[in-house]
Amino acid sequence: MSLKHQLALTFLKGIGATLSRSLLAYFGNAEDVFKVPPGRLKMVPGIGAKIVDQLNLNEALHLAERELEYVEKNNIDVIFFTDERYPKKLRNCNDAPILLYSKGNANLNQQRVVSIVGTRNATDYGRALCKQLLEDLQQYEVLVVSGLALGIDVAAHKESLRLNIPTVGVLGHGLDRLYPNQNRAVADKMLLNGGLLTEYPSGTKPDRENFPQRNRIVAGMADVTVVIEAGLKGGALITAEIANSYNRDVFAFPGRITDEYSEGCNFLIRNNKAGLLSCAADLAFLLGWDSPGTSKSKSKQSQITLPIDLTADERTIWETLHQQNAPVAIDDLSIRLNMPVSQLAMNLLNMEMQGYINARPGKTYVIS
Repeated sequence: MSLKHQLALTFLKGIGATLSRSLLAYFGNAEDVFKVPPGRLKMVPGIGAKIVDQLNLNEALHLAERELEYVEKNNIDVIFFTDERYPKKLRNCNDAPILLYSKGNANLNQQRVVSIVGTRNATDYGRALCKQLLEDLQQYEVLVVSGLALGIDVAAHKESLRLNIPTVGVLGHGLDRLYPNQNRAVADKMLLNGGLLTEYPSGTKPDRENFPQRNRIVAGMADVTVVIEAGLKGGALITAEIANSYNRDVFAFPGRITDEYSEGCNFLIRNNKAGLLSCAADLAFLLGWDSPGTSKSKSKQSQITLPIDLTADERTIWETLHQQNAPVAIDDLSIRLNMPVSQLAMNLLNMEMQGYINARPGKTYVIS
């Protein structure tokens, strides 16, 4: 696929992540979106005449050319959602970004990913919990994700760096700047063991509305989100709510009922929106992580045979294909599963990119 056209897809007005996926599933690649007659665009589910009439196709291509020059000049990695390097856990979220900009050397598909979030007004209690949690997590070979904000976020990144744990900061702006600027020294070190990630192109300012959007990446990339300290309002609770909506595990450290920045954690626990966490061993046990020293080959084998990264729809497709000894046509699958072809095509594309199935001539599919 053309990187310019992939970038251009993100600059189209009125086309977000969900409709971008629909376009890609319908046409097969980003380049064709910009080449087909407008009448064919109207045939894509969810895209009507009103959206087509306002599409800024030429402008989007111009903006993409400019962005392409910037990323090449600054050694920024652009990861499209069909790329095998795209975070698989995030890809399974319906509102996942169609494209990510990345700097650093992080493996975004590390087997175990933990997101750590909390208040910008971290207390000594919160920082101590963060320190102990990461010291205990070190043995589990995790990737730590947070938002590189002040407080708990940057404490998680700093402790990860100290312990040589790879850590990724998800930003609410383009990679041509850093907010808040006082975290720049930490960000520079993260590029050597982890990195920076954003869905926003260069020139995007750290506007307030970007940060709730940023939080869905923090939640979506991870197996589990841990809230260390949080008030009743703020980004940490938003991230926890998003993680719950993705059906991901959420844990929170409890605090005294009189502490302002334990109110959010206590609220999550009280309302069954987060499990009570006292140490990393609790988390590892509840997630079924192997204890240190357990044979890795056994866990790797089970990961290969069981498609744990699939959504419910994708798992149904996989099970159906698994029962067949020959390639199955997409139309036959649609009838068997009672699933619209447009929805089925999008799921099949995701599964192919993850390596679970192979596409064969005539729009037929088999298990890899």
